[in-house]
Amino acid sequence: MFAQVTKVKFDKWSFKNVKDTKYLPATVPGTVHTDLLANGIIEDPFYRDNEKKVQWIEKEDWIYRTEFTVENLEEKRDLVFEGLDTYANVFINGKKVLYAENMFRGYRVKDINKYLNKGNNVLEIIFRSPIAIEDSLAKAFYKNTGLKKLPETGRIFTRKAAYHYGWDWSPRLVTCGIWRNVYLEVYENNKIENVLISQAFNDDYTKAFLYFNIDLISETKSQYEISIVNKSDNTVQTYPYSKSLSVIIENPKLWWSNGLGEPYLYDFDVVLKRDGGTLDTRSIRTGIRKIELIQDKDSAGMSFYFKLNSVPVFMKGANYIPADNFLPRVTKEKYRELIKTAKEMNMNMLRVWGGGVYEDDEFYNQCDENGILVWQDFMFACAMYPFSDNFIDNVKEEAVYNIKRLRNHPSIALWCGNNEIYEGWINWGWNKDFRQAQRELIENGYNKLFKELLPSLVYEYTPEIKYVHTSPEIGWGHKESMTQGDSHYWGVWWGLEKFDTLEKKVPRFMSEYGFQGFPDTSTINRFTDIKDRYLFSDVLKTHQKHPTGYETLTKYMEMYGLKTSDYNEFMKNTQTLQILCLKTAIEAQRRAMPYCMGTLLWQFNDCNPVVSWSLIDYYGMPKPSLEVVKRLYDDILIIPVEENGVIKVYVVNDRNETVSGKLTLQNRKNKDETIMFIKGIDVSPNSSKVYFKRTAKELFQKSLLECEFVTKDRKKYNNEIKIRQ
Repeated sequence: MFAQVTKVKFDKWSFKNVKDTKYLPATVPGTVHTDLLANGIIEDPFYRDNEKKVQWIEKEDWIYRTEFTVENLEEKRDLVFEGLDTYANVFINGKKVLYAENMFRGYRVKDINKYLNKGNNVLEIIFRSPIAIEDSLAKAFYKNTGLKKLPETGRIFTRKAAYHYGWDWSPRLVTCGIWRNVYLEVYENNKIENVLISQAFNDDYTKAFLYFNIDLISETKSQYEISIVNKSDNTVQTYPYSKSLSVIIENPKLWWSNGLGEPYLYDFDVVLKRDGGTLDTRSIRTGIRKIELIQDKDSAGMSFYFKLNSVPVFMKGANYIPADNFLPRVTKEKYRELIKTAKEMNMNMLRVWGGGVYEDDEFYNQCDENGILVWQDFMFACAMYPFSDNFIDNVKEEAVYNIKRLRNHPSIALWCGNNEIYEGWINWGWNKDFRQAQRELIENGYNKLFKELLPSLVYEYTPEIKYVHTSPEIGWGHKESMTQGDSHYWGVWWGLEKFDTLEKKVPRFMSEYGFQGFPDTSTINRFTDIKDRYLFSDVLKTHQKHPTGYETLTKYMEMYGLKTSDYNEFMKNTQTLQILCLKTAIEAQRRAMPYCMGTLLWQFNDCNPVVSWSLIDYYGMPKPSLEVVKRLYDDILIIPVEENGVIKVYVVNDRNETVSGKLTLQNRKNKDETIMFIKGIDVSPNSSKVYFKRTAKELFQKSLLECEFVTKDRKKYNNEIKIRQ
C-alpha cells in the first residue's frame, strides 16, 4: 500500500506584539485586529468612531506562534501557506525558512524535514509593519528611477488589498496575519501539483475535447499511470503518465449562465498511480462551456460583448467588493448567501474589483453552481504602480498562482489588468505632474506590467479566456467612451448630472455607475449610539467615506425637490434617489440592446457598515433598490419611455428563444381606465424592440400609462410611465 497525500493542520495558535512578553490566544485563519478584539484589547472598529482608535496597529510588528509534534521523519513534509498578510518571516525551530511579501499568493516551503525535530517543534511567523517597509521600498524606487513620486501613497509598493488603506466606502484598517489556511502537506515522494483543463468543441457542440495538463512532483523514475474518473457518468480512463492527456465527451451538457439554462458541472478525479497503488488524487469540478469577448469594429465604433456557447449574452450584474475588511470572517455561508442573492436578482455576472482580493475558492464555486459569470480584475486599482524588477517578479508569481488556482472555474469570463489606472493617467491629470521623459518612463512601466507581463501569463496558462489591460480604456468625459469598450460613467454622482443623462449616455458595455443610498435603519442602529442619530453627526460622518458624500446627496435632494433637514426623511430620500438612478440607467441600457450589451452597477455589497452605493449592506440587509433591480434584471422587461413627445413601449427579451404573449396598455386618469392597446406579440430572442408608439398628445395628458406583458406560460411583466404633456 502507498501513503496518500494528507494535510495536517495546526491546533493552537498564540500571538503578541513583538515588544510584549505575554502571548494571547489567536485564531487562524485570522487577522491581528480580530485577535485583538477577541482578547478585549480593542473595541469593535466598526462601532461608532472606533476606527480612529485602532490606527496604531498598522505601525507595529506582530508574532504568531504554534507548537506541533512530529512522530517520524520518513515521509516528506511541505509547509503550505494559502495566504500571509503581508510581509512575514517564517521560522521553524528558530531557523528562517521563508520570507513572504505578497498577500495575494500562496507559499510552499518544500521538504521541511531538515528543520524538524522528532517530537516537539515550534513554528513562528513575524509580521512586519507594511507602513515601515513601504517607506523603504519607495525611497529605493525613487532613488533608482529619479522620480519624486508616483500617483498615490505608499500602498502601491505593497502587494496587499488596496481597500485596506481606506476607500470611499471602506475604513482604513491595515491588517496583517495568517488570513488563509496553513498546514503541513505530508506525502512520500510523488504528488500531483496542478491540473489545468483546457476545452475545445466541434461546431455544433456535440463533442467536447478536454485536455488535462498535469504537473507532478516526483523524485523517482518509476512508471506512473493517470486515471481520469468522470464521476458524472462513472467512466474511468487510464493512461501512462503524460503531461497532457485528452478526453472526448460526446453530447456534453453545457454550462449556462443564470437565465439561459442549467449551469451543469462535471466532477472529475485525476488519480496518480504506481504499481496498482494510488499515490495522490486531485478532484476538479468544472463546466463545459465556451466564453468569448467580442470586440469587432462596426459603424458606431467597436462592440464589447460576451458570447457563451456562441450565444450573445446581455450581462446583468454588479461590481463585487470584499465582504469584510477582516477577510477570514467571510464564511462559506456568507458567500452562499451573497451569490444566492445575485442569482435571485436575475444577475448573470459579477465583477471582482481590482482594489480587493482574488476571492476565496468558495466564491468561485458558488458562482459556478449558480451560473454567475465573473469578470476578474487583477489586483491593481486607481494608482500608478512601481515597475522595478523585484516588483514585476513579485507580480508574476502572484498572477501565475491565481490564474492556475482559478483556471478551471467555468464562471471565469475575463481577466482585466486593472481598475481605472489608464483613465487616471490620461484623464484625471496624473500625467501632467511629470516632464516628458518621466512620463515616458512611467508609461513604459505601465506597458511592461499591463500590456506585456499579464497578458502573456493569461495566454500561457488560460488561452481560452480574453484579457483587457484596463477598465475602462476611455474616460467618461470622452465621446468615444460611448461608442467602444466598456465605460465607467460617473457624470451622475461625481459630475452632479441629472439622472436623465443616463438615458443619453449609453455605452457599449456599462461596467460602473451608481448612486449612494443609506443602509437599513437596523444597520445604522448597530454601529451608532442613540445620541449619534442625527444628520451629519460625527459618527455618521465617520461612516460616510466619500469626501463630499453628504454634500452630494443633499444637492441631489434639492435637485429633485426632496426634503433634506429631517434625519429619517434624509435616509429614505437617499434610497429613493438610488432607485431612480438605477432604474433610469438600467432601462436605458437594456432597451439599447444590442448596441449596449452589459450593465454592471456599482456596487453589490459592503465590507463594513457604511453609507455607500451598495444594494446589500454589511449585515446582509437589502436596500429598497434591491427589489427594484431584481425586476429590472428579469429575463423579460417591458419599458415605456417618452422620447420627444412620443410614447414608445419596448419589450426586451434576454432569453435564447422567442417569447409569445399578450401586451396590454391601460391609460389611467383619475378613476377612469381606458384600454389603449391589446395585442398578441412574438418577441424575438436576444432582442429589444418597440411594440407600441403613439404621440403623447393622442393619450390622456398627465395620466399614467400602465403596461403589462403576459406570456403564454402566464408569467406577468409590468411597468408604467407618467405622461407629462
